[in-house]
Amino acid sequence: MSSKSICGDASIAPVASTVRDEQELLRANRRFYDPLWADSRLVEPERFNTWPLVESLSARATRRLEVGPGLRPRLPMSGTHFVDISVTAMDKLSRRGASVALGSVTSLPFPADSFDLVCSLDIVEHVDDDERALAELSRVCAPGGVLLLSAPLHPARWTAFDELVGHRRRYEPASLFVKLAQRRLTVARSAVFGMRPRSSRLTRFGMWSLVHHRDRAIWWYNHVLMPLKLRFSSELVLHDGIVDPQGVDELLLVCRKADG
Repeated sequence: MSSKSICGDASIAPVASTVRDEQELLRANRRFYDPLWADSRLVEPERFNTWPLVESLSARATRRLEVGPGLRPRLPMSGTHFVDISVTAMDKLSRRGASVALGSVTSLPFPADSFDLVCSLDIVEHVDDDERALAELSRVCAPGGVLLLSAPLHPARWTAFDELVGHRRRYEPASLFVKLAQRRLTVARSAVFGMRPRSSRLTRFGMWSLVHHRDRAIWWYNHVLMPLKLRFSSELVLHDGIVDPQGVDELLLVCRKADG
């Protein structure tokens, strides 16, 4: 999606601790995601289980930004600014009338306090400098505004899937919440999140197929797996504050930026 750890941080899985510069990370993510988006269809935001939440937030937020949507945007296509490193994804979104810009979550091309609603799902775990990424997301979010953020949890849950999709870390929950608080972001609501298959066998098969039979795997992903996942996704259940993260693979966080 976007240019996707800070070495020595307790939130980083050991397998992800190899130092690579930002340009190398950028190239690695583009090698994975650009071909994926080239052969994928755009999925409308209304089809995701995040839509009821997004719809309610968007009604009160006319200035909106989504960072790293790929071809899976969650905010409304109309009236939202989209930023991604993928030329392929931005071209397809642009052809649907979206306002797009090439850019990275670590260097957003907007002034401070530009947006009332900022969305960045499945992004911060991909960047080497997540402190800078969170700082940028907070910077462009206006005081009193909302940041929708998701992140995978628990370094002990690291698998080859994380490596394949370009993750740089999984977070210890407490470490993540401290990082957010340092950026004047308070978690107002949260939900268990994620679209990775629960079956480890299915995940391994999907990874093998992408490596060895990519064209066929993409066809199945576009025509069978993604439609089935969207059709049978559970309702997003939001909790006030932070849901108990024990045993949770990924969290969606509704964060509010402090006034003043």
